[in-house]
Amino acid sequence: MASIGPQQRHMLRDKLAVRLKEMGDAPDHQRLAAEVLGIRNAPPELARRLVAQALVVEDRREVWRRDGERICAQAPASPGVYVLRDRAGRALYVGKAVHLRRRLRAHFAERRWRALKPDMSRVADAEWIVVGSELEALLREASLISELQPIVNVQIGLPELGTRRVPRALVRDVIVVVPSVEEDSAELVAARVDGGWLIQRTRRNGADLCVHTNRLMRFFRAKGTDARVKRADEHIPPLAPIVFSWLVARGADATRLDPHDTASARQLQSRLAAVLRDERLFLERMEQLC
Repeated sequence: MASIGPQQRHMLRDKLAVRLKEMGDAPDHQRLAAEVLGIRNAPPELARRLVAQALVVEDRREVWRRDGERICAQAPASPGVYVLRDRAGRALYVGKAVHLRRRLRAHFAERRWRALKPDMSRVADAEWIVVGSELEALLREASLISELQPIVNVQIGLPELGTRRVPRALVRDVIVVVPSVEEDSAELVAARVDGGWLIQRTRRNGADLCVHTNRLMRFFRAKGTDARVKRADEHIPPLAPIVFSWLVARGADATRLDPHDTASARQLQSRLAAVLRDERLFLERMEQLC
């Protein structure tokens, strides 16, 4: 039998179901295999197995629908990044959304079943990370894609500056201050010109800022001669190009600091403390996150 696509397989399954009902309690599997599947002269037992396979293996709609209802009921109505997995726990797809529950409902909408990719029909579970900013979502999504290599995602390669329109003046070490999912905190997103990045959540009242400032200083020194520190983040994919390109476009008005404008960790801590006290910095909206 010639190779057929998923939509044709579903049509065959539906036609088989109708013909079986018409035949009653004693279906002629050889006739079904010949007329519906295009396989002639198959022995009776083989014909029966072929018909059963076409009905059972391809028909996951009810299982898919029930799993989808469970996943959507558990998902929060918050911005975030999500991973769709099959029953064995393998990552199938990584995505991001302004409203996780609404996005997941779209994945499991009944109208999508006919054109659904075969791998996506095997989604049985999901996990998510709630985020406070668009930049955090972009970075966490790219990091998960790099780590998990989901089979349905089309773009799984690491971001490169050469493919992005980023002015050279913006490709520099930077700390970007964005909202956190926790109202009393902020996320400090640090990016280096060599591709290194990190996200550090810190209290806006400055309670843990001393420790976090020292961590930032170590991070920026890692691109230089501090080999011990640099080895610590070698396993992290170089996603800084995402930060630089976001600052060019939707993040053009984001609050940022040059870590090299300060002479010491104490000075950097003082500047960050002043930034974290400014309420105007925490009004980011994520209406177009997709």
